[in-house]
Amino acid sequence: MKVYKTDEIRNIALIGNAGSGKTTLAEAMLFEGGVINRRGEVTAKNTVSDHNQIEQDYGNSVFPTLLYTEFNGKKINILDTPGMDDLCGGVVSSLYISALGALMINATNGVEAGTDSAGRHAEAANTPLVFVFNQLDHDNSNFEAALDQCKTSFGKKVTVVQYPVDSGPTFSSIIDVLKMKMYKYGPDGGEPEILDIPDSEMEKAEELHNELVEMAAENEEALMELYFDKGSLTEDEMRQGMKLGMLERDLFPVFCTGAKKNIGVGRLLEFIANIAPGPNEKKMCPIESGKEVKMDESDSPSLFVFKTAIESHVGEITYFKVMSGKIHEGLDLINSSTGNKERLSQVFVSAGKTREKVDELVAGDLGCTVKLKDTKYNQTLTTKEADTKFEPIVFPTSRHTVAMKAENDSDDEKVGEILNKIKYEDPTFVIEYSKELKQLLVHGQGEYHLNILKWYFDVIHKIEVNYLQPKIPYRETITKSAQADYRHKKQSGGAGQFGEVHMIIEPYTEGSEPKKMFKFGEKEQKLALRDIQEHTLPWGGKLIFINSIVGGSIDARFLPAILKGIMEKMEEGPLTGSYARDIRVYIYDGKMHPVDSNEISFKLAGRNAFSMAFKNAGAKILEPIYDLNVWVPSDRMGDVMSDLQGRRAMIMGMGSEKGMEKITAKVPLKEMNKYTTSLSSVTGGRGVFNIAYGEYEKVPSDVQDELLKAYAKEQEEE
Repeated sequence: MKVYKTDEIRNIALIGNAGSGKTTLAEAMLFEGGVINRRGEVTAKNTVSDHNQIEQDYGNSVFPTLLYTEFNGKKINILDTPGMDDLCGGVVSSLYISALGALMINATNGVEAGTDSAGRHAEAANTPLVFVFNQLDHDNSNFEAALDQCKTSFGKKVTVVQYPVDSGPTFSSIIDVLKMKMYKYGPDGGEPEILDIPDSEMEKAEELHNELVEMAAENEEALMELYFDKGSLTEDEMRQGMKLGMLERDLFPVFCTGAKKNIGVGRLLEFIANIAPGPNEKKMCPIESGKEVKMDESDSPSLFVFKTAIESHVGEITYFKVMSGKIHEGLDLINSSTGNKERLSQVFVSAGKTREKVDELVAGDLGCTVKLKDTKYNQTLTTKEADTKFEPIVFPTSRHTVAMKAENDSDDEKVGEILNKIKYEDPTFVIEYSKELKQLLVHGQGEYHLNILKWYFDVIHKIEVNYLQPKIPYRETITKSAQADYRHKKQSGGAGQFGEVHMIIEPYTEGSEPKKMFKFGEKEQKLALRDIQEHTLPWGGKLIFINSIVGGSIDARFLPAILKGIMEKMEEGPLTGSYARDIRVYIYDGKMHPVDSNEISFKLAGRNAFSMAFKNAGAKILEPIYDLNVWVPSDRMGDVMSDLQGRRAMIMGMGSEKGMEKITAKVPLKEMNKYTTSLSSVTGGRGVFNIAYGEYEKVPSDVQDELLKAYAKEQEEE
């Protein structure tokens, strides 16, 4: 393969709903460019893109696949992305490094849930879009209805460049209002016959042509003046205006294809080669640190890793975008995250699992390498002098969590190793071991996402794992003051154990002052505030520990042991074993023994006195409350509200945003189990949400009773 210059390269991401034909279009694009000599089919499991076993088993793309084709002297890098919203990580990473998104529209179904989702991701990445109306040869395809839906969802930016003369099984002709020609295809697609527009279509074509001219002219003052002077623009002037409009995301051109029959694909590639933005025309990825570089082959070399994959018999494959300079075999670069040196032993271009070795890749191109020591996705390789580090891809936050447990305990270590590898292949998986909950938690985008993970354990690794409902990280606290004393005494021959601790506890709120007087029944207890320690707890909240001892009833050297005993009980609260928080403790009296008192005695005395006082201090369980934002179609608003009310949600506000209704609410984490699935079911896949931790609040009394009973039963079983 020849070395393509930066302005000869195009990077596009195929995005859209599952089943819209992205993989089929990619196959046709490779065929048109001569990279393959026979087009595969998804149903036959022989496409270049969906080459992984899991993709063939599931019948759809799971990972973004890097492909390329060559057309009219240009190299077009293609990223075929998954259509399921649960697999959105591949869409996000692909749009980050592409200069154009081809948003696929199934002409039978119009705007679908995945269309909305892909559009949002493209907007977040500020990536220009071209709309590709596909499957126009299907029985129920309806171009006009699908176009109206797109304009409703995405606005008047959606601008017709092509429309079909006849959609449905007889689909074979496309009117191109940029070229003002009709493209007529044979039964097997391929090379079209280019004809004049028939009289029956001329009025419609001229109207759409004028709309396109106006949209193109709006993007530059000089073009607008030309348009006013001449009443029209030349094709080259329209190309210039369209490119400017696309770069500003003010123009979304519409093209027509029947990818399965290779209809319209060559013309789409021609448009991409001639008009679509090049890699040096889209705004450069932001620099996090180090020297700023330009997407120029004469600048110092740097590359950004956007994907890590693992293949059997090959190992780890690192996919990258050349951000500046030239990349070649044997080049030594520095990982700007770790400071370690990496050598590019080989450089490849990729067409699915087929990789072709190349001498050189220049700024803007996409490629891959193997056998890097320690470089993963979202990392930059650069020269030592530049030390450039590009900002990482920000992946969507998790929306669904399960606890994972190996059926056989002996497999626990293997499970951890496998998860560690998988999270590099799919960064939207977040893996953590919760010491508090004593569970291995896997956070993903939804049930489908987590089912794919389980497929790997079942099919590839032959390890049986179970998904469990994750425990809730409750907290415990108190609502009133209480007093307790406890004597620990043990004698078993020789030196014994003795320690007695008297304490008072009360609720702590930020900014409140310690008290010097408490009254319990008829008895008053005055306190001296000799020493106040404030301990910020790792799990949130505080413990205030106050030494109020007078007269030396407990030696100061035993106070750290008392604190340690209290902290142990704070880590395993008296009610349900959850962390306790926001408590002020006064140690005001006690007793020692000249021989038998030691640190262990006072630790146990402090622990037990705290536990006794806690249970008499109006103890309450706190639950995590999350801030929830939900976007839903207006016709599903009532159903979503009803579902939220059944989840103990408190609605905080409602409004409209980008054609959707937005609900903001506070909802207990306990009630959010499988919400992704529920929302999808209620809204036909159109609803989306995000969620973030807000605060802890007291649980209702009936919920507390249930939790106490469940914990008591659990303790009995143990």
